[in-house]
Amino acid sequence: MPEKDENLVDNMELVWRSIGDLCRDLTEAEWKTPTDCPGWSVQDQLSHLTGSESSILGEPRPDHTPKDTSFVKNDIGRNNETLVDWRRPSKGDFVLEEFHDVTRRRLALLKALTPGDFDQATETPIGPGALRDFLAIRLFDAWVHEQDIRRALGKPGHLEGPVAEHSMDRMLMAMPFVVARKAQAADGVTEVFHISGPAGRKAAVGVEGQRAKVIDLPSSPSVTLTMDLETFNCLGCGRWDPTEVLGSGKVDIDGDRVLGERVISQMGFMI
Repeated sequence: MPEKDENLVDNMELVWRSIGDLCRDLTEAEWKTPTDCPGWSVQDQLSHLTGSESSILGEPRPDHTPKDTSFVKNDIGRNNETLVDWRRPSKGDFVLEEFHDVTRRRLALLKALTPGDFDQATETPIGPGALRDFLAIRLFDAWVHEQDIRRALGKPGHLEGPVAEHSMDRMLMAMPFVVARKAQAADGVTEVFHISGPAGRKAAVGVEGQRAKVIDLPSSPSVTLTMDLETFNCLGCGRWDPTEVLGSGKVDIDGDRVLGERVISQMGFMI
């Protein structure tokens, strides 16, 4: 069932509040803790979210060129790094104050949207769409970076509830692409993803005509991959090395092991 537009706004408020609460009492050393994103600290994660929402508000882009972009992979990454690196000389608490200010103003605008506003055509990171599509991606992005911060600090949380469930949906949407296009699964293959935890679920993907789609759960799938939401997130968003994950026992493969390992190795779908 499609997510209601007003729930998108409520969930943006929820994830921003969760991030603010998480970062409220961090020490400067904690702000500088490295995360799973190459080159980014905890502070950089928040700088990214702050910079992105500032840009959406129409605030001027800083006239700044980062010195080190060795870990940047594409144009989107270069754009993000400019907004992050510009904030690196600041203390973490200053970035947090900016985050609160920016998200407060963004939330005021979101709450003023009329039902018809959500249909407004716009450009999203994955192509043309409606404003609701753009907000759905922003919500997922905020949750992913919140999880980056939590793992770095050893403060797990927010792996259940509406934002986690929304993020679970977004990641499952990418699995047909992963199975058919990236892992090159053959026609007739059926793959079940069993994600454990309160926000987890079972979902199946079937391949036909070299294309894949979500299907009803099959009685005898070609392979079933079982993992928790954190592992699913870290594989899908490219945070963890698939080889290390396979060796750690964090994923259980039932059925065609060769296919299962190939899918795991190709699960990273984030740009």
